[in-house]
Amino acid sequence: MAASKGLVVSCLFLVMLFAQATSQGLKVGFYSKTCPQVEGIVKKVVFEAMKKAPTLGAPLLRMFFHDCFVRGCDGSILLDKSNNQGEKSAVPNLSLRGFGIIDDSKAALEKVCPGIVSCSDVLALVARDAMVALEGPSWEVETGRRDGRVSNINEVNLPSPFDNITKLITDFRLNGLNEKDLVILSGGHTIGIGHCPLVTNRLYNFTGRGDSDPSLDSEYAAKLRQKCKPTDTTTALEMDPGSFKTFDVSYFTLVAKRRGLFQSDAALLDNSKTKAYVLQQLRTHGSMFFHDFGVSMVKMGRSGVLTGRAGEIRKMCRVPN
Repeated sequence: MAASKGLVVSCLFLVMLFAQATSQGLKVGFYSKTCPQVEGIVKKVVFEAMKKAPTLGAPLLRMFFHDCFVRGCDGSILLDKSNNQGEKSAVPNLSLRGFGIIDDSKAALEKVCPGIVSCSDVLALVARDAMVALEGPSWEVETGRRDGRVSNINEVNLPSPFDNITKLITDFRLNGLNEKDLVILSGGHTIGIGHCPLVTNRLYNFTGRGDSDPSLDSEYAAKLRQKCKPTDTTTALEMDPGSFKTFDVSYFTLVAKRRGLFQSDAALLDNSKTKAYVLQQLRTHGSMFFHDFGVSMVKMGRSGVLTGRAGEIRKMCRVPN
């Protein structure tokens, strides 16, 4: 047992070294000389789109998250595959929206700075600007990523709404992220919606005895059962009831009251470190949440990136060159 634990620690250490080494080519202002207008161009596209459809904020944030957790932040989530065998076709990615915003941003950049800005950097900038458009946090985005050429549905193994805290911590560590990052990035659930199939297991027959998840507040469970019948596959649920369109700190209040929608939300109370971070957000009224969210997003954006001469700069984000 000790030997196997040592092997796991060694593997995690090597993964963190890899994430650190591959992120060294990133920096804020990477395009300052080759395409100085890059951030203004992307922001204009995002703000115009978000004005028409503010609910795109959550899917765009998830898109960046889902990209970085598979093969690193290399834009592989954006690639179309004629045989539907790309990452886009994996079940967790079927609900992603906003790919057109990436396309429009890239097209606008190609007119001004052809062949300069990578699609993976466009996605990183779009995720930030979508949060700013919702009056949420802002942060300086490191750029300099290059685009991957591979997108494989079989490599999609993302953290799940059904995961326990041990699985969540392991998955985040493999991407160079710690327990605090897990809590802070989970705070992104303050915006967006989920659907009944992601919570019905918590509402009906949780342990095989016709019961609900004991970690879910009973009053909240009763309200959810009114909306979600056992066979309901379509009804949408607000992740943060009452303010699901607003990026705020109320998510942590809900989690502390055992009203997080997913098992993965409730799981944050099952570890001393993650629980402490949740309660810290309550004590400080989330005064550091926006700042911490930006820090964690920058860390996530360094995961497994391609820099230097690795990868390519795609001309169009949906297809490799």
